[in-house]
Amino acid sequence: MLLLRKVQTVDGSAQEALTTDYHCDCMPETGLILTLAGGLAAALVGGYLTQRLGLSPIVGYLIAGVVVGPYTPGYTADVHLAEQFAEVGVILLMFGVGLQFHIDELLAVRRVAIPGAVLQSLVATGLGAVAARGFGWEWASAIVFGLSLSVASTVVLIRVLSDSRQLHTGAGHIAVGWLVVEDLFTVVVLVLLPALAGAPTPGTIAISLGITILKVAGLGIVAAALGSRVIPLVLDRVAATRSRELFTLAVLALALGLAVSAALVFGVSMALGAFLAGMIVGRSDYSLRAATDALPMRDAFAVLFFLSVGMLLRPMALLEHPAFVLAALFIVLVGKPATAAVVTWAMRYPLRTTLSVAVSLAQIGEFSFMLVTLGRTLGVVPADALDVVVATAIISITLNPLAFRSIEPLTTKLGQIRFFRSEPIEASDIGASSSLDPGGRAIVIGHGPTGRTVTRLLRENGISPTIVELNIDAVRQLRENGISAVYGDASHTDTLVSAGLRHASTLIVSGADTGSPAIIQSARSINPTAHIFVRSAYLRDVPPLRQAGAEQVFAGEGEVALAMTEAVLRRLGATPDQIDRERARVREELMPN
Repeated sequence: MLLLRKVQTVDGSAQEALTTDYHCDCMPETGLILTLAGGLAAALVGGYLTQRLGLSPIVGYLIAGVVVGPYTPGYTADVHLAEQFAEVGVILLMFGVGLQFHIDELLAVRRVAIPGAVLQSLVATGLGAVAARGFGWEWASAIVFGLSLSVASTVVLIRVLSDSRQLHTGAGHIAVGWLVVEDLFTVVVLVLLPALAGAPTPGTIAISLGITILKVAGLGIVAAALGSRVIPLVLDRVAATRSRELFTLAVLALALGLAVSAALVFGVSMALGAFLAGMIVGRSDYSLRAATDALPMRDAFAVLFFLSVGMLLRPMALLEHPAFVLAALFIVLVGKPATAAVVTWAMRYPLRTTLSVAVSLAQIGEFSFMLVTLGRTLGVVPADALDVVVATAIISITLNPLAFRSIEPLTTKLGQIRFFRSEPIEASDIGASSSLDPGGRAIVIGHGPTGRTVTRLLRENGISPTIVELNIDAVRQLRENGISAVYGDASHTDTLVSAGLRHASTLIVSGADTGSPAIIQSARSINPTAHIFVRSAYLRDVPPLRQAGAEQVFAGEGEVALAMTEAVLRRLGATPDQIDRERARVREELMPN
């Protein structure tokens, strides 16, 4: 259903009338298409403009939601349809969190990430609860509001760290590990909140918690059984078809299927089911391919999630509750980073690391929306909570990249003060940058006859190769033989990054059907100084591959012509000098520089 006009009042009854009384005389499918088209078009414009301004596109998506929402003039999308799309977005977001959750990365920075995240969550929750209580809210509502301010946005954090080239530094690893702890804590809250919403006494709270824990334990047992037997078998069979569409469909079906099963069978949130599904796939050999092939669908639905949240914001709320919004901003922009800075500084991390971790966590995003939206659905928090949280998110996400740009000059100025000088701790404690020797590493795409020959030559000459291959059996065999191998599609940038191209000196594309200008361009963007050797099937492919950045291209047609020329000349009794001259002439004719 598509809403076509507005009402002036913004109370609950007026909003209900807006969504039921005013509609167009069109088929439901038309309303669906118009909501998708209008919402995504607005998100595209908003995301593009904020990106051009150097801000996070999430800000643009939220603002686009406000523009197409029921509280601003002009076109209005169907709120109910947008919310349904947003539910899918939440499931896929949680699946992505589970897919990218690696216990090893968390353990590497556990000394600072676990106590820091716990302390910061407690401080932010406490400050938020006290602030909400000061504005007349009940304690239950105040605590949920405080929790929504305690967790930063994974999407924003990764984006900011990547843009500032700090994702793979010590500060980046700490921030990501810190956020993993916050995410896990939020997942637990999302599971327990429905059970706590209707429990007025300590006794019923304990019973609800016990039942919920049993349900979650049952879900975990079933998920573990599926993850060890059924799901790997299904993914093996699907991957054997070599069909990207079927693999993407299988991953999405697993994410949505386990999420729905968690809600229908175990009575827990779909978010937890999706998170467990992501963890299961993430532990398999298919984690990288799932991230590169299936998760672009997540990004599209995530846009609809942010769009739907923006549609729920009443712009007038900024004028109705300015003090409340300012208090929330103070907690997010000052309270949270200050706590993070104290923890990291007390553990004697360098000043730049301290500031980077603190600033990266000074924002809120998708999990905050999930918490407050669930609380609003359960009747735990008032409608004003969403207005305040969305307004705080938009402002904090907008300011976060700008604050990151001040880290370097601030580090320089504070570094001149004796109090802020400290000896950096061991790199192993912060999961700092890689110690790989670029001169001793190479990436080989494809493990056919050419790839196997190249791999053997590299190893015999003391160069460590990493093989990128889409044949899961070949990948497993390589790993059993002690050779580094990555299962994934080399046409995706994330696959090349995971293979270690940033730290390699050479990229060899050994399969005639795997080389493409897009791969070469991606490789050049990741490592501009890498030597790139490419195999192609036809001579016509040589110019575009060289233009894309390949250092040398070996075309099958040309190499066959050279080999045949040499064989014929030898049979005719030509001298070695004559053979060399003819080879050079044929090479110049077929493959000129």
